[in-house]
Amino acid sequence: MALLQPCLKPPKVISCRRIVISHFTADPYLRLMRQIAPLALLCLLPCLPAAAQSQDDVLTGALRSGWQAADGSHMAALHLVMAQGWKTYWRSPGDAGIPPSFDWTGSENVRSVRFHWPRPEVFSLNGLNTIGYKGDLVLPIEVIPADPSLPVRLRAAVDLGVCSDICLPASLAFDGVLSGPGAPDPLIHAALADQPLTGREAGLGGIGCRIDPIKDGLRVTGTIDLPRGNGAETVVFEPGLSGVWVSESAVQRDGNTLVATAEMVPPQGKPFALDRSMVVVTVISDDRAVEIRGCPAP
Repeated sequence: MALLQPCLKPPKVISCRRIVISHFTADPYLRLMRQIAPLALLCLLPCLPAAAQSQDDVLTGALRSGWQAADGSHMAALHLVMAQGWKTYWRSPGDAGIPPSFDWTGSENVRSVRFHWPRPEVFSLNGLNTIGYKGDLVLPIEVIPADPSLPVRLRAAVDLGVCSDICLPASLAFDGVLSGPGAPDPLIHAALADQPLTGREAGLGGIGCRIDPIKDGLRVTGTIDLPRGNGAETVVFEPGLSGVWVSESAVQRDGNTLVATAEMVPPQGKPFALDRSMVVVTVISDDRAVEIRGCPAP
C-alpha cells in the first residue's frame, strides 16, 4: 500500500467522503466547498511525515468459521484486530466516517448474508462525531446456503477505513469453507450478546416519525418514548435506501420522551418516497444501544 503523504500533498483516497457542506448545490461557492471539504477535514487532523504507517501495521483480519444452526444456516464472523489507538466504522459511520463495503463475488452455495452488528460507540474529534469500534471487532455474519446439505465457500472482499490521528483506506480478503456442524465460538457468542437491544428489551413505549419535505429531500422528526440511557445520546436514522445522505440528528429529551430530527437527501436532491417500515432508528448511549425497526406516523 502506498504510504500517506503530508496534507499539502493529499492522498488519492479521500478519508471523509460522507461530508456534505450544504444541500443547496446550486450555489457555485457551496459546490466548491463540497469538493474540497474532505481534504480540509483530513488536514484538521495532525499530519504525519511521508513515512507513515501502512495497513499491515494497524490492521489484520481473519474469518472465524463458527457453527451450523439447526435450520442449516452458518454463523461465522469476520474478526478484525486493530493496533492500539485505531478504530474502524459502523454501517452508518456518522459525520466523517468511511462506511464499510462487502463484495461476496466468488462465494459458492450462498443464498444470502445477514450481519449482526455489535453495539458501536460514538467518537468525537474536532467537533465531528463518528460511530464505530476500536481494538478488536468480531462481526458475526449469518450465511444462508442455497443447499444446506452442501459446504459453503465464503469469499469476501472488504473495503473499510481505519483511523487514528490519520485515516487509512484498507482492503481485506477472506476465503474459507463452512462445512459440517462446526463448533461453538466464545468470541462470536460474545459479539452476538453485545448487539443493540430491541425496543421491547429497552422498555420502548412507542415511536412516531413526522416526515416533512424540504427543498432537496426530507426532514424526519422522531418522537420516541424510551427510558434514558447513561450519558449523552446519539440518534441515528437509516432510511433503508442506498445512496441517501442523512445528517447528524439534533436530539432533545424531556423525561422519557426523546425527540430527534435529521434530514435525508437522495442523489437526485429532491423529496422522495420513504418506506416507513424500512427505517431503522438506533439510539446510542454510553452503556447501551437500542435498535428500533420501523417508524410509523405519529
